[in-house]
Amino acid sequence: MIKIGILGVGTVGESVAKILEANADIIEARAGKKIVVKSGVVRNLAKKRDTSIRLSDDPLSVVDDPEIDIVVELMGGVEEPYRLVKQALKNGKAVVTANKALLAYHRYELQEIAGDIPLMYEASTAGGIPIIGALRNGLSANHIDSIQGIMNGTCNYMLTKMIKEGAQYDEILKEAQELGYAEADPTFDVGGFDASHKLLILASIAYGIDAKPEDILIEGIENITQTDVAFAKEFGYEIKLLGIAKKVGEGVELRVHATMIPQDSMIAKVDGVMNAVTVVGDRVGETMYYGPGAGGDATASAVIADIVDIVRGNHGPMLGYKKGLESGLKLLPKEQIVTQYYLRLEVDDRSGVLAAITSTLEKYGISIEAMLQKPTSDEDIAKLLFTTHHCPEVKMQEAIKALEALDVVYGRIAMIRIEK
Repeated sequence: MIKIGILGVGTVGESVAKILEANADIIEARAGKKIVVKSGVVRNLAKKRDTSIRLSDDPLSVVDDPEIDIVVELMGGVEEPYRLVKQALKNGKAVVTANKALLAYHRYELQEIAGDIPLMYEASTAGGIPIIGALRNGLSANHIDSIQGIMNGTCNYMLTKMIKEGAQYDEILKEAQELGYAEADPTFDVGGFDASHKLLILASIAYGIDAKPEDILIEGIENITQTDVAFAKEFGYEIKLLGIAKKVGEGVELRVHATMIPQDSMIAKVDGVMNAVTVVGDRVGETMYYGPGAGGDATASAVIADIVDIVRGNHGPMLGYKKGLESGLKLLPKEQIVTQYYLRLEVDDRSGVLAAITSTLEKYGISIEAMLQKPTSDEDIAKLLFTTHHCPEVKMQEAIKALEALDVVYGRIAMIRIEK
């Protein structure tokens, strides 16, 4: 018999306990041993919970219990889970975690501490989608050329509503909060930070890149308007918040931002709260992984899959490599990103304005690919929308500053990157 201890018996922890009990027969048949939850830890013992497992408010009652074989960490946060997971590993216990923030900051330290002790984390990225296993195992024969992922269901739900129903950002954010998809402070989701943690985990497996959230480009969806949505539709794009990892020469781009992508691409068709990740391998080509990115049962399914793998002895190295990569891949600085761009700006509606804008862009080696002009409520001001050909991020940022300094341009310029 394998005994489990759960740190954090919330929505996912309760689902883990219920599934292990309800599906005990099939899980035992697949694992080869009976798996039971011995105890769990919560912050507030007075809160009513839908579980019959023994509960404590002392994490060490799980971490230091000699009878517990596998510690499941579902607490959230960074430093306290890090301390407890380290202690569990030092006690020789296998660990399963769904904590993306913990791994975004401490995955390499934990790999060093774990050594040959299993530390599994399928549930940390894209909920019930087995993307970690796909990268670590299913695609292990491939060099990974790129990863693109819709990794935050809140943002995807909001953008879907804006695109399909014409909803305004503020009203759909309020609806998402009422439905429980977004927190009272939604910054972690809509600002792209949640997706960045997941991207960093995938990039470690794909490329061996040790980066922290502060090292990469992170932007959210807060500035998307119906004007941007209408332009995207007219020119054959959908807008999605994507996490992007891309090998470029001897470097790797890592970035999270709102992105215009072709409407006929596979990932553009993923709507609502669903997640999807596409991976391009040098041998297999493009593969796509789709499913629920959050929710108690979906995430618990991934947690239990890790537990079963540990019991079977199928774990392998934490980040997918028996030895470090020898290819010397490095994280590319943000300013070296090269892509296409969409810009939205308000300008004087008179002759000579377009010439001033195009000549400013030309100074930075940027050329316009497509353009659209829209009226505003002020007859003297027009909205100018255009896309560019490929150019470096540093040149685009310099050009935006120069454009904003022109007398004919009003306010801040909105920008969305384009991936084809």
